[in-house]
Amino acid sequence: MKKQDIKILLVDDEPDILEILSYNLSSEGYQVYTAEDGAEGVEKAKKKKPHLIILDVMMPEMDGIEACERIRKTPGLEDTIITFLTARGEDYSQVAGFDAGADDYITKPIKPKVLVSKVKALLRRLKDDHGEKEDILEVGKLVINREEYKVVNKGEEIILPRKEFELLALLASKPDKVFKREAILDKVWGQEVVVGGRTIDVHIRKLREKIGDDHFKTVKGVGYKFVL
Repeated sequence: MKKQDIKILLVDDEPDILEILSYNLSSEGYQVYTAEDGAEGVEKAKKKKPHLIILDVMMPEMDGIEACERIRKTPGLEDTIITFLTARGEDYSQVAGFDAGADDYITKPIKPKVLVSKVKALLRRLKDDHGEKEDILEVGKLVINREEYKVVNKGEEIILPRKEFELLALLASKPDKVFKREAILDKVWGQEVVVGGRTIDVHIRKLREKIGDDHFKTVKGVGYKFVL
């Protein structure tokens, strides 16, 4: 998909933030729309059908959490990428945001160049979500061969048990995407009986030992994500 075909909706009650974000994303070639509160954001989302929505949490009239819940219930917007803007330290907002259906969050204040990079990373999911899974996944210096259950890290082959492999392949398939614990259990273990509530944590710890601690980030109260 070309940049000029990608629609981004910015929802924030601070005009200065809207202006700065809008300018930088428009300069990249994206179609950018803005709304100044949650209610307006929901209506704009219904009309414009954006590919990505960047949604502030604290807003008058309707906050970002409620707006996200309404957007997720709107036909045609179920797969829209939604990321929240949250102030530093608002852990409760991040958790509530994921519960409402958000895909990710951006902590503000954020530099424009960093925001553009974050948006590009989020938009890469459009291809991932609608395309077929590739047998070989290359992420940084990590190569994951789904067909042969083989992992090569920095040129060195690593043997992983099946569940560790599947967990790694899931997280690495979408770098920076936060996978909720429930989704991980469903996709990796499915209907299998999970012994103990710390199963995911144990597997993550083993992956950190084998792949590198820096690649796996815990999002408190939510789940895990793979970072480069």
